[in-house]
Amino acid sequence: MLNETLKRRLAKDRPMTTVTLRVPVDVVESLKAIAPLKGFQGYQTLLKAYVSEGLRRDEARYLDDGVRRLVEALKARGVAPELIERAVADAHEEN
Repeated sequence: MLNETLKRRLAKDRPMTTVTLRVPVDVVESLKAIAPLKGFQGYQTLLKAYVSEGLRRDEARYLDDGVRRLVEALKARGVAPELIERAVADAHEEN
């Protein structure tokens, strides 16, 4: 499943949508300062790169069927989301 998601994500002709996001001015200023240092034309491209990076990490972490079922079972039993996140992170650090 994740392999197919990655293949779709790499396609150049994917449909796009516009998203409005409220971001503090100081964060935008930092993005503008860092973007050229990382080789990006503008801050919006850097922001998209950060979103993609985090999304890939979390997809690898959570979209494994076994992990997803376990997370849902723990949530259903009232386990705190912060505890679940720490446990998933710990499990991935061991691998």
